[in-house]
Amino acid sequence: MIQPARPIRIAALYKFAPFEDCDAAQHALAAICCSNGIKGTLLIAHEGINGTIAGSDAGIEIVLNHIRALPGCADLDVKTSWADTLPFHRMKVRIKREIVTMGQPDIDPLADAGHYVAPEEWNALIADPATILIDTRNDYEVAIGTFAGAIDPRTKTFRDFPDWFREHRAALIGDGAPPKVAMFCTGGIRCEKATAFLKAEGLDAVYHLKGGILNYLETVAPEESLWRGECFVFDQRAAVTHNLAPGSTALCHACRRPIGDADRLSPLYAEGVSCPACHHERTDEQRAGYAERHRQTRLAARRGGSHIGPMPARA
Repeated sequence: MIQPARPIRIAALYKFAPFEDCDAAQHALAAICCSNGIKGTLLIAHEGINGTIAGSDAGIEIVLNHIRALPGCADLDVKTSWADTLPFHRMKVRIKREIVTMGQPDIDPLADAGHYVAPEEWNALIADPATILIDTRNDYEVAIGTFAGAIDPRTKTFRDFPDWFREHRAALIGDGAPPKVAMFCTGGIRCEKATAFLKAEGLDAVYHLKGGILNYLETVAPEESLWRGECFVFDQRAAVTHNLAPGSTALCHACRRPIGDADRLSPLYAEGVSCPACHHERTDEQRAGYAERHRQTRLAARRGGSHIGPMPARA
């Protein structure tokens, strides 16, 4: 891999793998990330690992090599992009029940997921009139970009997807021969789990985009692309476009949702404090706390440092 001029390497990764000792994996990963100046978030569960980390190219490679040595992770799925500055302020390694929360304990992507589709083959699949195309991401992600013709379930969280599918199954699938169902998400992990869920629901012709939208945007030429808009990412970049270039979308630092030009013009928008989507969800006390955090962050930036304070949770 040739490193571009930007000094910060961002690695989005996941792998469904059998992790028996999550505590040991957590401590070892936290130590190796800390010693190499890596920031970001890694989630560990008995079903595998998921997260995004950033740092120097050498530091990221050390961490990835460590993860690849873990049971079942030799072929770890990694998507790399580059930035001028670190998009994270801290490093978190957390143990969870699931590396992506669906709330369906009997679903096992390791045992029975759908069919991978390479980005180069994706256009032909979703252009087929016999294919149902479903965006498995959250509503605020879909709002800034998706594939042409994709169904938006309008889910608030991935946990809502199973109920949405069961409620709309008859309208989607019908009574005849089951159609092909193609699904996609940012990096591949949600749609991989969603295909395992649909297979458990009795569907066989289920497909998912290998490496997710990020892989597609990096692989497929813009003039051939069926992607429309920008792709939301869960870090300070907020969104990327083709070739993983930074998008125009910004991030509300109160609720972590994407914001555009129209949002910034709203009287409910205050930088670092609120946006039209979250203003009614927060109390005056919470907004005052966000305002103080934003003030401290700007002061730290002027001094050449960073202010890490407590990050607001997504609503």
